[in-house]
Formats: sequence, structure tokens, C-alpha cells
Amino acid sequence: MTKAELISRVSEKTGIRREEVEKIIESLFLTIKDSMSNGDNIYFRGFGSFVNKQRAAKTARNIKLKATVLVPAQIIPYFKPSDEFVSQVKDANFDA
Repeated sequence: MTKAELISRVSEKTGIRREEVEKIIESLFLTIKDSMSNGDNIYFRGFGSFVNKQRAAKTARNIKLKATVLVPAQIIPYFKPSDEFVSQVKDANFDA
């Protein structure tokens, strides 16, 4: 599903004009990005959590140059679905 499809579905389900739904969803995404950029984690009970995760430094290899490269530690955004979310997807009947 694309963002445009999400906007259309929410608009149909709520009866809110598409333009208004688009503003709301864009604002939601922007707020999530801004909050996580400031080091905050976001928790949606029954849906999942957006958290900043520390990835340790590691040594990687450049096979072409036959050299090792140090990849520094970094913080990455991570989404962890709730148990309820995982169960719903596992129990869904669709062709995988």
C-alpha cells in the first residue's frame, strides 16, 4: 500500500475530505521523524513502537579492494510491532 492509497482508505472510512486526511498523515509522519530525531521514542499501544536503536561499531570488508573498513557506531530508527499486531498478521489468510 502506498501513502496515496492509505490516504484514500482513511478518507473513505472516516468521511473526512481527502485533502484534510493528507494533511493529518503528513503531519503525523513529520512529528514522528522530528521526535525520533530529538532522541524520543514513540509508543502506540496495540500497534507498536518507534525506537532509536544503538548499532555497535563493526569491521566490514571491501572485497574489491581487499581491505577492512571500520563502520562507526550509529543510531538507527527501528519499528517494533506489538504482540497484537504480530498475531493479527500471522493469523491473516493471504497467499504468501
